[in-house]
Amino acid sequence: MLTDAALTELTVGLAKPSYDRSALTAGIVHFGVGGFHRAHQAMYLDQLMNAGLAHDWAICGVGVLPGDARMKQVMDQQDCLYTLVVKNPDGTREGRVIGSIIEYLFAPDDPETVIEKMASDAVRIVSLTVTEGGYNFHHVTGDFDAGNPDVVHDLQPGAAPRTTFGLITEALRRRRERGLAPFTVMSCDNIQGNGDVARKMFTAFASLKDPALGAWVAENVPFPNSMVDRITPVTTDDDRQSIAREFGVEDGWPVVCEPFEQWVLEDHFSLGRPPFEKAGVQLVEDVEPYELMKLRLLNASHQGMCYFGYLAGYRYAHEVAQDRLFARFLLDYMDKEATPTLQPVPGIDLDAYKRTLIERFSNEYVRDTLARLCAESSDRIPKWLLPVVRINLENGGEIKRSAAIVASWARYAEGADEQGNRIEVVDRLKDTLMAAAARQQQEPLSFISNREVFGDLIDNERFVTAYSEALASLHRGGAKETLTSLES
Repeated sequence: MLTDAALTELTVGLAKPSYDRSALTAGIVHFGVGGFHRAHQAMYLDQLMNAGLAHDWAICGVGVLPGDARMKQVMDQQDCLYTLVVKNPDGTREGRVIGSIIEYLFAPDDPETVIEKMASDAVRIVSLTVTEGGYNFHHVTGDFDAGNPDVVHDLQPGAAPRTTFGLITEALRRRRERGLAPFTVMSCDNIQGNGDVARKMFTAFASLKDPALGAWVAENVPFPNSMVDRITPVTTDDDRQSIAREFGVEDGWPVVCEPFEQWVLEDHFSLGRPPFEKAGVQLVEDVEPYELMKLRLLNASHQGMCYFGYLAGYRYAHEVAQDRLFARFLLDYMDKEATPTLQPVPGIDLDAYKRTLIERFSNEYVRDTLARLCAESSDRIPKWLLPVVRINLENGGEIKRSAAIVASWARYAEGADEQGNRIEVVDRLKDTLMAAAARQQQEPLSFISNREVFGDLIDNERFVTAYSEALASLHRGGAKETLTSLES
């Protein structure tokens, strides 16, 4: 098993920490220790530590959800070590043991310890990868959902916090009471303006708890925006077994990823930060051009490939991207619909970036599943794709491909592919979406009539026409015929 004691016995082919982990101190508390965090932020810090830097910026991970209990178990068994394996397009694999996480706390078992950890003067950053749904905002209004039952619980006087909001806000309250400066709250989630969203949500919660505390948070706590990127598919049993065979290490929860990595981060911190730039992080004053590039090109293209691909019988992203019909569709979407909505992106060659995306999607060794990309669509499409639609409707730009992507989602939500195989729809609005999709053969606009998801797009004749044509084509001839009809 992978432990500190076993590090000296690891195979030559597996890189391992060159620093003394016992000398590290935690300067960061991180909520949401999943595969992406461990392939990204924790990896960057490990890289700095191997260079003799950032030894007072180690990570204390925190789990809040019941499912995080398994991560707690694995982290405890493995001294918080794990294997990160980069899967290159040529089939080669690079393994590395990451040692930058030194502690893992499971908040439901002991919320007080989590709060006191953040309230200590050693912690200067609290970071987040809690997914789009973890920010508790209404998906049309963008306002904080004060009616969430766990939020209602956490707002009660003297309640032991259950939510990320309750835990972090209580830690900030104690720091204020003790005369300690607040830590920085650093979101690393795929949300446009993730720091701005975090600021709005945490300030809203703090204000409901105590208006004076809310005002203090708004005035004193930095919430830098960031753009993060690395494809990190779900770890499988095959991954565990192949890592054991190739590297001779038994790892209960390794991480696999593509070779590409990117992190663009606004340089706004209250109590300092690790020298991220020495690990390749782009520190900027304004991250918005970069995040729009990523959300509307990469993330929206994932939506462009996953439903069409799944309906056609594919199950992995590389299968779709290696099909020239699908690749042309994605490039046409990026060139003709997404790119016209972007701001200039300093230092980025957009044409090269788009070509790189197709190459990344085509990496067969990553084996990124379409099911993963199709999940939680009601959180993703409104943020990644619908802004492209709305800007192009306003400016007279092309929308037929974007409308077709929405139609492919609607057809996917019917719950069966073109071969009649059952589809397991994973979405917070699953019941509502599938009920609407079940009616659309007779009521073609039933799916997009959901104003909570689509706002007023159903009132736009140009969008409705393009959407209806694509949906009818999907029902009549299927995904590939529909994509062929969309070619310029």
